[in-house]
Amino acid sequence: MKKVPLAKVYEALSAISSKRVIMNDTEAIVYSSDNKKQYKVQWLDNKYTSNDNATYWQGYSGYPVIAVLMLQKKISYNEEILSFFKDINWHDLNTKHKRNYEKAIKEFLELYSTEEQNLIVNSILKSYQELEKVDIQIVRKLD
Repeated sequence: MKKVPLAKVYEALSAISSKRVIMNDTEAIVYSSDNKKQYKVQWLDNKYTSNDNATYWQGYSGYPVIAVLMLQKKISYNEEILSFFKDINWHDLNTKHKRNYEKAIKEFLELYSTEEQNLIVNSILKSYQELEKVDIQIVRKLD
């Protein structure tokens, strides 16, 4: 599996914080940060598929899949930081910075104090490390 950009964890937390993830038994609908798109995430055992660009075309867990894994408790996240992510429009931030995720994250973090930034960054890194170890397979289509 390709390496997931760290920014996808930030985007996943925004989806959870803004209540843009609707979970069902074997699938979820995840709305984009500008609410203009919706993505379907489906799973069977440890196989996951989604129609978001990152998951479908790039072959790594996009933020919709990561949000689902978090809500399934396969990846932990710090609930203490969720409020920082509410209603963040990552689509606009990423477009503004021409898909330079590091610059988008930097602008997002500038909204908060140094102490809050450290809490956010350390929490995200913990989730990201768990994501790298989670036993799932990204597929284009479930069998």
